[in-house]
Amino acid sequence: MNATQEQLKVKLEQALVAAFGTDYTGVDPILVAASNPKFGDYQANVALSLSKRLGQQPRAIAQSIVDKLDVSDICETPEIAGPGFINLKLKTAYLEAQLNAIQADSRLGVPSSKTPKREIVDFSSPNIAKEMHVGHLRSTIIGDCIARILEFQGHDVLRLNHVGDWGTQFGMLITYLREVYPEALTTANALDIGDLVSFYRKAKQRFDEDEAFQETARQEVVRLQAGGEDTLHAWKLLCEQSRQEFQIIYDLLNIKLEERGESFYNPLLPSVAEDLENVGLLVENQGAKCVFLDGFTNREGEPLPLIVQKSDGGYNYATTDLAALRYRIEKDRAKRIIYVTDSGQANHFEQFFQVARKAGWIPEDVEIIHVPFGLVLGEDGKKFRTRSGDTVRLRDLLDEAVIRFRALLEAKIQEEEGREETEEFKAEVSQVVGISAVKYADLSQNRTSNYIFSYDKMLSDKGNTAPYMLYVYARIHGISRKGEINFQDFKDNAKVILEHELELTLAKHILQLSEIISDVEQDLLPNRLCEYLFQLSQKFNQFYDKEHGLPVLKAEEPQRTSRLMLCDLTARTLKLGLNLLGIQVLERI
Repeated sequence: MNATQEQLKVKLEQALVAAFGTDYTGVDPILVAASNPKFGDYQANVALSLSKRLGQQPRAIAQSIVDKLDVSDICETPEIAGPGFINLKLKTAYLEAQLNAIQADSRLGVPSSKTPKREIVDFSSPNIAKEMHVGHLRSTIIGDCIARILEFQGHDVLRLNHVGDWGTQFGMLITYLREVYPEALTTANALDIGDLVSFYRKAKQRFDEDEAFQETARQEVVRLQAGGEDTLHAWKLLCEQSRQEFQIIYDLLNIKLEERGESFYNPLLPSVAEDLENVGLLVENQGAKCVFLDGFTNREGEPLPLIVQKSDGGYNYATTDLAALRYRIEKDRAKRIIYVTDSGQANHFEQFFQVARKAGWIPEDVEIIHVPFGLVLGEDGKKFRTRSGDTVRLRDLLDEAVIRFRALLEAKIQEEEGREETEEFKAEVSQVVGISAVKYADLSQNRTSNYIFSYDKMLSDKGNTAPYMLYVYARIHGISRKGEINFQDFKDNAKVILEHELELTLAKHILQLSEIISDVEQDLLPNRLCEYLFQLSQKFNQFYDKEHGLPVLKAEEPQRTSRLMLCDLTARTLKLGLNLLGIQVLERI
């Protein structure tokens, strides 16, 4: 809810009490944005909900509220429509004052949170010795976007990368490493094993085909868990090699993370099992220590256990997650913990959340949330893969987007007579737009849905795409270059004047930014911000359209300055919004 909506809500609540008495204190006026501009800007629907309670017709109730409602400083005279809707239309003078107020504000009128909290966003989480693939794309950029919005709102955000850096697979990898790179284990030099995926596959092939190799690998797991010096050295080499590969991707995507892998929580695992046993939740089942869950059954309809400690004494993935959750609450002092993973892990999160709640580990003032997302599909509607059927490497996907946009840019430059650009310009623009297109194509989808990956659609300069919005931003800076205008000069002495419907429509949309950011902070759906920015771009293009829009540089004063200010506010809103999505802007494309 934005500041205007909050003010109107308070005034409606006061009018309700004035009309019907103190029994109606705190009644929600049901104030929503109007679905159709011809009805105004906001609509209060409370009269319909009170009809039975008051024993009156809704229109009569609406009239009683309006008689006591003073919104003359914000709105035109309220109107009652239909069965009893109260329609409110913002005054032009009020809108002008709001725009002039945010002109000098770097946050464009978006207030910081009144109750800043310590929040953790757990995202990306690749596995050591495996390359990041298209499946990691969604977690990485959705998590980054959520973290950016929470940081902008003033929260203390810890961005955690819960890397899969522990487990039985390391026995196999270390054994293979000893075979093919024995010198790496005895020298201080960094390991360079080249293609990690190929290394992993070859190690897996050896493990599957050779029983003696399998036994050696199992012994390496035991040595790793016991802290054997040379085994730990090999493990660290593999982890470091992977980190270097991950960092290339994170740099390309401009992602900042603090790594805290599964291994970090190893010392805490025995106390998880012990404490669950102390509160009477742990049950022995076929030699394993488990917690039986409410609402989960196996195929035979029997209660499903969550295994905390296996029969061989080892711990499970869920045990690590329980230890991590406790650490984040007790040591990191987090008040909201957000896990960004694919929807296929929904049951896992429900299960270990349930165990933590039963154990009494989650205080009432701590919120834990699983933020699920769907699959990335190919244009055939199946899981997105290479032609050979392999999972698409994230690095390859990003490089391909940059290459494809470079070709589009080259063609565009050739079409424009007399235009020449430097290699540096073409490389930078292609990199920014290519990466932005991939990010935006993902974030603009409702994250709970699967979506079809299409380079053609995401790189198009038409429709709800990053190039479309980046071109609008560059177009506005083109106006300032053409008119030799410095937008900074307008901050102190110029005023916005709204006389035309196109100006009013654009102005009202700009002023909705704070409401949208607040919504995304709560519902964690970045596509709502994408939709807002797309509509802003459309409304600006309608405002500035050559045939049906309004002149800007050729307008007479004071309209010229006012419209230039609207251009500037649009560009700044786009830049802020795109930055919260993790997307860089360009002043020229």
